[in-house]
Amino acid sequence: MAAMDVFLDRLDPDMCVVTAAAHGERAGCLVGFSSQCSIRPVQYVVWISDVNRTFRVARSADVLAVHLLARDQRGTAELFGGLTGDDVDKFRRVSWREAYGGAAVLADAEAWFVGRVVERTAGGDHVGFVLEPVEWGGRERAAGQDAGPLLRLADARTVRPGHPVD
Repeated sequence: MAAMDVFLDRLDPDMCVVTAAAHGERAGCLVGFSSQCSIRPVQYVVWISDVNRTFRVARSADVLAVHLLARDQRGTAELFGGLTGDDVDKFRRVSWREAYGGAAVLADAEAWFVGRVVERTAGGDHVGFVLEPVEWGGRERAAGQDAGPLLRLADARTVRPGHPVD
């Protein structure tokens, strides 16, 4: 793997928080593997580790919510990336609302969308959830106010995972 680190260490993707709700349960985690995967129709894939609680809820969910965070929202990243929903109700610590299909949308996200799960696919130690957007939004800004930089992997490297990787 050391040779591949030359490539992987150069990557600095946007981080996002993915939330899932199914059968009266809510869960959410910090995700570093995600991307648009189709132009027509627009589809987006998020990869969730198969060992965490969010995966266990997401595998039964019809929709997932994907949230982009601003760089100054490291506290939210630490909550969703550094704690496990097996021990903590993360949603008691943030402002959120119910959206399309029962999805949990974080109120302070820079931008977000709710996507209908159209496919689940295994990939290594993660499962890819291919989403078709059905609702979206973002932080309201005053006229002329630009959005700040998004939280990236480099900003979240020191967040200790709430669940072991394996």
